[in-house]
Amino acid sequence: MSDEQPDPLAKRVDALVSRTREPGGADLPVLTEIVNDERAPRRAVDAAALEALARELERAVLARVAPELERIVGQALEGAHAELKKSVTQMVREAVAASVAHALALPKQD
Repeated sequence: MSDEQPDPLAKRVDALVSRTREPGGADLPVLTEIVNDERAPRRAVDAAALEALARELERAVLARVAPELERIVGQALEGAHAELKKSVTQMVREAVAASVAHALALPKQD
């Protein structure tokens, strides 16, 4: 195996490790160092600004959702309308048929 060329990834790792040991590479953090992760304090936002932001977000979301919502509701209403029309037509047909049958079954009066 000593005949093989070194792995390019291994070469890059070795170069990185040697850079951190050189005087110019000392400012790179390594996994064993603790890095200070303090963040700047957040500025307080007043209630009026938050309310304005909430209204703007609501408006933006509704502007994007409203067309699709109208389409979906329209489809659902069309389906409900068709089912209701079919159901009412069937009930009327059955009621008329029952009335006609009842009228035909009555004895004739002279």
